[in-house]
Parts: sequence; C-alpha cells; structure tokens
Amino acid sequence: MSGLFIDGKWRSGEGPELVSTDPATGEAVWRGATASQADVALAVQAARRAFRGWADRPRDERIAILRRYKDILVERTAAYAEALSRETGKALWETKAELGSMAGKVDLSIKAYDERTGVTENAMPFGRAVLRHRAHGVMAVLGPFNFPGHLPNGHIVPALLAGDTVVFKPSEETPLAGQLMVEALEAAGVPAGVVNLVQGGREAGQALIDQEIDGLLFTGSAAAGAFFRRHFADRPDVILALELGGNNPLVVWDVDDAEAVAALVVQSAYITTGQRCSCARRLIVPDDAFGKAVIEATTALADRLTVGPWNGEGEPFMGPLISARAAKAARATAEAMPGDKIRALGSVSGLGEAFVTPGLVDVTGADIPDEELFAPWLQVRRVASFDDALKAANATRYGLSAGLISNESTRWEAFLSHIRAGVVNWNRPTTGAAGSMPFGGLGASGNHRPSAYYAADYCAYPVASFEAEAVTDTLKDIKGLRP
Repeated sequence: MSGLFIDGKWRSGEGPELVSTDPATGEAVWRGATASQADVALAVQAARRAFRGWADRPRDERIAILRRYKDILVERTAAYAEALSRETGKALWETKAELGSMAGKVDLSIKAYDERTGVTENAMPFGRAVLRHRAHGVMAVLGPFNFPGHLPNGHIVPALLAGDTVVFKPSEETPLAGQLMVEALEAAGVPAGVVNLVQGGREAGQALIDQEIDGLLFTGSAAAGAFFRRHFADRPDVILALELGGNNPLVVWDVDDAEAVAALVVQSAYITTGQRCSCARRLIVPDDAFGKAVIEATTALADRLTVGPWNGEGEPFMGPLISARAAKAARATAEAMPGDKIRALGSVSGLGEAFVTPGLVDVTGADIPDEELFAPWLQVRRVASFDDALKAANATRYGLSAGLISNESTRWEAFLSHIRAGVVNWNRPTTGAAGSMPFGGLGASGNHRPSAYYAADYCAYPVASFEAEAVTDTLKDIKGLRP
C-alpha cells in the first residue's frame, strides 16, 4: 500500500523515498515515497473541501464512526503493537499499553467535548442565551516518534469529534505507525478528505505549515515549538496547540526508604529509554547520608534493568533509542557534561548502536545547560534545605512535569503551591498522567493549551448567542428617544 492517503485514496508521493528502520536491528520496516509540496497542497485542499460536510454531519454520526475506529484499534492491537515495537524499538508491553490508550481516547474525548465544549442554554427575559462550539476547519497534525500512535491520536480524535478535518504528517522516524492509524480510520468509515496522510521529513512539514490551515496541533521539541510560534506570529487566525518537552525535576525529601525512592526514580527517569517528555531529568536530594543512600540505591537498581530488543529473550524494561544517530548524539552530550559520572550513558554489549545503558551524573555545584536530553540520563543535584530544593526545581525555562517524593504532607502542600509545572505528582513517577485530566506545561514546555482531556478546548471555538423566537417591540428599551 502506498504511503499517502489523500481525499480517500492511497497513493504514492512525488518526493524522495523515506525508509523507516528497526532501531534494534537496522532492518527496514517501511519504505515509500514522501509527499512533495504539490502532494501536501492537494491534501489540504481535500481537507478544505470535506470540512463543511463533516462539520455539518450530525454529531451522533461522527461519534459512531469514531467508536467503530475504537473497535478496530482493539481488534488490531496485537499486529499494531508489534509494528510499533519494530519501528520504535519499544518493549511490547509498552506498545500494547499505547494501543489501549489510543482506544480509550475515544470515549474520554466524547465526554470531554460534552463537558468543555458542548451546548449550554440559559433562559433570559427576552428568550435565551446559548453557548455553542464550532469547528475551526483544517487541522495540521504533526506527530512525534516516541508515542507515534497515542500522541497524534490525542489530537486527531478530539478534532474529528469537533467537526474539524485533518492533514496528518507522522514523524519521519515512524511513518508506519501513522499509516496504520489512518488505515484504521479509513476502515471505520471516515469520509474521503476528512483525514489525509502525508509522509516526509522537515520539507513536508514546512510545506504543510505554509498552507492555508486553521490550526497546528504539535507534539515535539521546544526548539520546534519556538519555530512554530515565530512562523505563525502574523497569522493569529491559526490556532496553535504545542505540547513540548521538559527538563523535569524530581525532589526527594523527608522519607526514609531509599530503595522505595529508587523505584520511583527509575520509573520516572528511564522508562521508554528516557524518551518521554515527562521523564525526570533532574533528581534533587538532600546533601546528607540519606541523599547519598538514594543515589546508591538508584544506581544499584539501574544496574538490574534489562535493556534489550522487544522480541528478545525475556521482557526488557527498555529498548533502544529511536536511532543509532540519536544514541551517538546523546552519548556525546552526556560525556561532555561536567560532574561526577556515576553511570555512563554507555553502549550495550552484543546489541546495536542505538542501545544505551541508563546513565547518572552528580552535577552538584556545576553549571549545566537548561536543556532536555531525550535519553535515559539523570542529573543529580544535592542541596542543603527544602527551600533550596524548590529553587533548584524551578531553575528551568521549562515547566512540564515535576514530582515530590516525601512522607510529609506539609512538604507536598508547599511543593504544590510553589512548583512551576503543569503536571505535578506526589510519590508517583513524573511520567504518570491520566487521559481524564489535562496534560501540558508552561514556559518552553507549551503555549497554555494543554492536551489530553483539554484537547477539546483547542479543537472548537465558542459561539455565544442571545436568541428570541420572534421579533418583539423593544422600542421601550431605547433610552433618550424623542417623541
């Protein structure tokens, strides 16, 4: 099957060939021609033509199609999850969970639309005041590689429920994941032009944002988000929903079980090989014997983590980074970082170049760039007081997730009141988030349009109306009227 889906038809692109590889083996997983500028323009035109009919379609019909999509995802979970594991290198247990999140997004999005962007009505002396919501139009969705199903699905499902049409470009690292999603939407009966798929890298993405779109829904790096803000600075008609990265802190204070703390640290920092925007990047501990014990327990637990391919013997905790290129860049950044290297971001004996070991560095007293390293690399900083821990936690231009590990509720209250982040957890991994709640951050981590449950907010705009069933004489309401 060709890799582009435009106006209800699968076709080959006119751009250069793209090859997606299994990061564990280097074997080709998907190959196909990418979208040219002309292909992208055709996709946007198709979405524009389909918009009015889709937006005017009874909402119950849109819901029925998306519920069929949910059923298809459930039916295809095994094959889809295996494809995700091959393309991303993630463990099969994790890609199966990703498919579960994708299917669960449908009912959550229906509920969110009703609660946040549905219709409300209040009686008025002259008739009624009614709040409705209308779809924006054509939404461009740019997907990431780390959750190539779940994260774009989290934009696309709410957009379709609201009545928007979509042009979706997956990450060039994960074109197969995007194709499988669109195949499921096609099988569910989404009409021609409502969802369009274009494949490619930076050139295809640039061609898409240069089109007359009505919104850009993006998950990815802070650098890309900053570029999009500049690009659309003179186009206030285009709604931007930017879910970006984080340099996320995890603070440990007033707790006495170092091994229990280490389990939360490892799950925060190293899950998905550190390729979650909500992963803990900075561990802040007291500069005392217990802080040292936490570092030692975390190091010992990291030594026990299984790193391996998704289909190897035994179940791995984490697989490779997305590519050998990404692993090489991450190692270079980690090696250049000042501090005491407790665990290197090293290679894994007998496995490919994309595999890395979880790393740990003590950067106490060092001046470290405020950047997100998308890898299993954790910086430890020891501080003298809880106030110092809060200051260190907030010493970032990002503001996505943060966590506190503490047995003292007063510490939690202070942390919750003063930490600057959109996802703040207590005695749980920083990566924990519920689809029934908003997900997003401040500063360089987003643009105040959180996704997940609040995606409904950026997929439709409010229309407020005063309404009366018939014309009545309001002459008496005009003040200062001469006879």
